[in-house]
Amino acid sequence: MPTGVIIAGGRSTRFGEADKAVAPLAGVPMIRRVADRLVPLVDAIVINGRPDQREAIEAALADLSLPVSYAPDETPDEGPMAGIGTGLRAVDTEYAVVVACDMPFLDRGVVELLFERAAGHDAAVPKLDDGWYQTTQAVYRADAMADACERAVARGDRKILAPLEELDWVVISEAELESAGSLESFRNLNTQAEFERAETEFA
Repeated sequence: MPTGVIIAGGRSTRFGEADKAVAPLAGVPMIRRVADRLVPLVDAIVINGRPDQREAIEAALADLSLPVSYAPDETPDEGPMAGIGTGLRAVDTEYAVVVACDMPFLDRGVVELLFERAAGHDAAVPKLDDGWYQTTQAVYRADAMADACERAVARGDRKILAPLEELDWVVISEAELESAGSLESFRNLNTQAEFERAETEFA
């Protein structure tokens, strides 16, 4: 089976002083809710984040049923594309699903579709009807994407799609995603108010 990579290095500026990655969501750290959803889909999990987050994240994932490893950002705050590259560099399987730590409604059917569509390509990236590419819930050929991210960072190109421009990638439409699972999979939680509204859905 492939690997899951959770991206957790963002500063959560809209959330307040606390790190939303480990903030309790109906009593369970949010990153743990994401990891729990990955358990049936992958054989191992890699966490990308800042070194100062590691202790709290380790505590949140302490008894997870999969092996967890850490790929810390050597230079924090370089953005999600750099984090994706760092996380994928630590993967030892051909393919990996990358998920942001603030997507606790991750849908199994959506992830299975992404793995299916990525086969034979370097990436399968969702694109919703609002025009946004969901690069932090996508499947990548780990080595190819890690290499492309490193090249983009080296040339100072921070655009989230920059690495994909040199890869063989497929775009997965909203209609195709909806046929496989719930679009709630892409819902992210950024503020305390969003947390409070979501908590009722985990009760």
